[in-house]
Amino acid sequence: VGKKNVKKMSKEENNDLKDEQRKGKAKMQLKRNIGYFDGVSFIIGSIVGAGIFVSPTGVLKHSLLNVGVALTIWTASGLVSLMGALCYAELGAALPFSGGEYSHIKRGLGSLPAFVFIWTSTFTKPASNAARALLFAEYATQPFYGICPAPDVLKKCLALAVLWSLGILNGLSVKMSAWVQTVFTLLKMMALSVIAVGGIVLLVTRQKESLARFEDMFSSEIPNASQVAEAFFQGLYAYGGWWSLNYMAEEMKRPSRNIPLTVMTAVPAVIVFYLLVNISYLTVLTPKEIVSSVAVAVTWADRVIPSVSWIIPLSVAVSIFGALNCSMFTLGRLSYAGSQSGHLPLLISMLNVHSYTPAPAMIFSTTIASIFIIPSDLIMLTNYFGFSAWLMTGLTCASLIVLRYREPHLHRPYKVFLPVPFMMVAMSFFLVLAPIVWSPNMQYVYAFLFMLGSLIIYLPFIHFKLHFAFLDKITCHLQLLLEVCPADGPAEGKCE
Repeated sequence: VGKKNVKKMSKEENNDLKDEQRKGKAKMQLKRNIGYFDGVSFIIGSIVGAGIFVSPTGVLKHSLLNVGVALTIWTASGLVSLMGALCYAELGAALPFSGGEYSHIKRGLGSLPAFVFIWTSTFTKPASNAARALLFAEYATQPFYGICPAPDVLKKCLALAVLWSLGILNGLSVKMSAWVQTVFTLLKMMALSVIAVGGIVLLVTRQKESLARFEDMFSSEIPNASQVAEAFFQGLYAYGGWWSLNYMAEEMKRPSRNIPLTVMTAVPAVIVFYLLVNISYLTVLTPKEIVSSVAVAVTWADRVIPSVSWIIPLSVAVSIFGALNCSMFTLGRLSYAGSQSGHLPLLISMLNVHSYTPAPAMIFSTTIASIFIIPSDLIMLTNYFGFSAWLMTGLTCASLIVLRYREPHLHRPYKVFLPVPFMMVAMSFFLVLAPIVWSPNMQYVYAFLFMLGSLIIYLPFIHFKLHFAFLDKITCHLQLLLEVCPADGPAEGKCE
């Protein structure tokens, strides 16, 4: 529905909704409440989930237990993620708008690729949030049931409660959400620090025994090219989330300075921590023990700090909660940006008149995530959309290249070395095609057809602007119920 029709509300109703704005003479916009440290917390919180605690075994397994190759791949995966993050930093600093890849693809490649992105993300990202919420519920309830599995109904109810608690929090206050993210990021980094420092201490105190595992790191069997590529996939998956900051660029203070600086702080910090944690695991456990362990960090804690080993399962739950908060925050901004561009209903881009937050966008994304939790088998269907994330990363980096040549005079506070986006485009399309070529599966065809299915919606409703008048009345009633108004435009404050 268009703004024009929504504004057919009675003068009295419209005045009531905008009364608070007129009193303070404030524009209805997202506010720049996110600073440098908040940004660092969001990136680290988004990248570091449960994987590094529970199952950092994929890289080692596909490296054929070769310690040297595994650590090299962890480093290389981190550097590729840093290259991608620097490409995004240029786009975010030059175009500080909500929506992340969606906004950049729309600016660089046009409306249709952007719509395909938001169509796919509207289902895959809430499914990812649902999976995180269920995993949190698993770790939160298991201590109360010992060796017995917790009831599915309980886990689903807890997962729904966590989803809606975070959805309401993000819909009410950006500052409170940023504070929660900072606290949980600090807690998870403290847990990683315990593992990293513990490993260093053991490496120093047990010199002969521990150093022996690292003296001939490359002495065991060397994996072939396909195995290295598979290990690389696993490493890149562990670093997933480095792109999250661009979704909140419109709310960053001094984005031209803080976005590049935040990326250059957070991603290298994660690389260092991941390497130290893996070295710590290898100091205490053999490669075979790591690969066979269900939860590596728990096994490590049982060996090193048995009296307080309960801290690791708690840390996993904390880590998942922080990652879920960040993911829900960014998904709300994606829905908000898509609505502003006319790719989703107008109501979703409206802001609450009291908190200036995209409350309808948070309700929309949280509702979809909730649907995935109830019949949780639906989450399995989205596993075959993994290639779409790298497809969109490639398109985003391609947008950067296009904008460099099409808009050479666009103010760019930070510019990445031009070969880097070319390398990222090549890497992204390799990561899209490799799993399809090596492990062909009909599910990939279905996923691709689902993405093409976006044309069924795009052509009539976006391209030809088909409109149903009855939706205007629904929007007006919901606007009054939720106390929201259309946003006035870009966020206030200078971008410099």
